[in-house]
Amino acid sequence: MSIAIIAGLGNPGLKYRNTRHNVGFALVEQLAATMGAQWQPNARFEATTASVSASPPKRTLLLVKPQTFMNASGRSLGAILREQNLPSTSLLVVYDDITLELGRAKLSMRGRAGGHNGIADLLAHIGDDFLRYRIGIGAKPYKAMNLADYVLSPFLPDEQTILANRVPVYLEHFKLMIDKGAEYAMNFINQRITA
Repeated sequence: MSIAIIAGLGNPGLKYRNTRHNVGFALVEQLAATMGAQWQPNARFEATTASVSASPPKRTLLLVKPQTFMNASGRSLGAILREQNLPSTSLLVVYDDITLELGRAKLSMRGRAGGHNGIADLLAHIGDDFLRYRIGIGAKPYKAMNLADYVLSPFLPDEQTILANRVPVYLEHFKLMIDKGAEYAMNFINQRITA
């Protein structure tokens, strides 16, 4: 099944805009901007959505930012899948991952929540059969730090620079996933290049 929905996870509101947990929102916003998409509020799905045309011709992609807050993301995305009569395999979810180094991207199919509450809610609502594009936000600076405090903290200026420099790479990854499919994209995105 090809990708029909690309959802970025995050929390709504200016308070959370530049936090680590909102990297999913930020990337889907970047994708929408490059495709000339216009965001519209969608109360029925508790989300902000944008429709874009993709190849092959006459194929429409729905970009989504759930407005339910991170921990209830599954409610919004589950409603969209049911309304459009789409399987969960047509969904690509973009979100932050503390187990990956800052800026690293990884694409996977299925799996557990790994301590991510947004993904845990998705698993509860739609099962585990969806694509995950994870963006590394780095580990907590010290073990005793509260996880919620860390993921809701803003990126430091040098971290923002690293991520900004990676945006063209992420956009190329999206193009691969959309045009070539998940398996092809996975082989490219997940490879480790060593000197």
